[in-house]
Amino acid sequence: MYENDIELIKMAKQGETKELEDLIKNNNGLIWSIVRRFQGRGYEIEDLYQIACIGFIKAIKRFDTSFEVKLTTYAVPYMLGEIKRYIRDDGPVKVSRSIKELGIKIKELQKEYFYKKGKEITIEEIEKELRVSKEDIILAIEATKKPESIEGSINNINSKSEKSINLIDKLSTDKNEEEILTNKMVINELIEELEERDKKVILLRYFKGKTQNEVAKILGVTQVQISRIERRALNRMKIKLCS
Repeated sequence: MYENDIELIKMAKQGETKELEDLIKNNNGLIWSIVRRFQGRGYEIEDLYQIACIGFIKAIKRFDTSFEVKLTTYAVPYMLGEIKRYIRDDGPVKVSRSIKELGIKIKELQKEYFYKKGKEITIEEIEKELRVSKEDIILAIEATKKPESIEGSINNINSKSEKSINLIDKLSTDKNEEEILTNKMVINELIEELEERDKKVILLRYFKGKTQNEVAKILGVTQVQISRIERRALNRMKIKLCS
């Protein structure tokens, strides 16, 4: 479980640096879990971690210890929001220096090859010449292309109409990412608070997809007992969620 010590939170809210650092340290796993959702988008992972920490600190400052919610659950939307804001405001997707340098080498090689042989060089030939993987070559080539703005217009080729649509409309989703992640965290916390046997039953039933009979065999009890344990555990979770 992540750190949710009320006294520690209160002291951090009052500006106590050590307590604030302790909260960040104790919740480091949670912060990194948020950061990794944005890995591979062209940003330095350490930069995203610092941004997530800013969101976590903002959550601490605004957290009301009387809330019927844990700090970790409360902090998730703040961290997601800070990272998304950073990516949105930071312009086009950033490319690492090594990928940029590889892209330059590939362009020079492409020009030289075409000049000498009058045809385009293949990915396999670039791989052999530069001794880098095909994946890195493709990534470098794509990274050097002019990025499309998500607010730019594209033609709807699947429609008879000549009306253009925004790329952002094609990428939008009805799913609320923050709500989904927060709900998952709440459920995980509720399960962690169950007794060990109850926890095993819920995990096997709802996360491993086992039937009550299968769970009964695994735990060495009857199907009727599993049914009772499951019903009791779910009721406890519901009560805790509504309290």
